Amino acid sequence: MPATTAPGPTDPDAHAARVRVAYDTVADAYAALLPGTEAETPLDLATVGAFATLVGTTGPVADMGCGAGRMTAHLAALGLAAHGLDLSSAMVAAARRAHPTLPFVVGSLAALPYADVSQAGVLAWYSLIHVPPAQLPGVAAELHRVLAPGGHLLVGVQAGDGPRHLSRAYGHDVDLDAWLWRPDELAGVLTGAGLDVRARVVREAEAHERHAQAFLLARRPG
Repeated sequence: MPATTAPGPTDPDAHAARVRVAYDTVADAYAALLPGTEAETPLDLATVGAFATLVGTTGPVADMGCGAGRMTAHLAALGLAAHGLDLSSAMVAAARRAHPTLPFVVGSLAALPYADVSQAGVLAWYSLIHVPPAQLPGVAAELHRVLAPGGHLLVGVQAGDGPRHLSRAYGHDVDLDAWLWRPDELAGVLTGAGLDVRARVVREAEAHERHAQAFLLARRPG
C-alpha cells in the first residue's frame, strides 16, 4: 500500500467519512485477498490465542474494526462468543456473507453501540491505526466503558512513530490516513483510560511488511 507521511489536522467527522469511503471501496478486494489468518505469523496467532484463553467463555467478545470478519471467525473457532463491528457498511456486508452464523454491526469506535461493562473481551486488531492521536484517548475510554471488570483487551498495531497517508490499497485508489504507534506511547493512552496493560509484544517486520508489529494486552481492573 503506497504511503506518504504527514496528514494534517483532522476533523473527526471528515476523517471518519474518509475511512468509511476507503474501506467501502476496498471491501470486496480485501475479503478476497484475506479470507482468514493468512497474514498473521505464528507469534501473532499465539498472542490472539493467549487472549482467547484469558477471556474464556465468560461472555461476549467484540472484534472492533472487524473488516470482513476474518478475525471474528478466528475468535469463534477458538471457542469465544465473538461478534464484529466495523465503520464500513460494505465490510460488514462482506463479513455477513462470509460468516453468516456470526453477528456483525455497523458502528464507530468513538461511540460504541454496546452497554457499559457488557463485553468479556475486546479485540482491536489493526483498527486503532486509523484513529488520529487526538481522538485515541476517547476511543480508549469507550473500550474501557464496554469491558466488564476483569475483561481483556488485545490491540494490534504497526510499531513506529508518526502518520502515514495511503493513496493506494488492495488494488484501488484511496484517501486514507493511518498512524504508527510506539508501544510505550500506546500503553500510556490505555493506562490513562483506566486499563491495566499486562503485556507488550513487539516483533520485527516480515518480508511482506514495512514496519515492526506491536501487540498490547490490557485488562480492566476487577
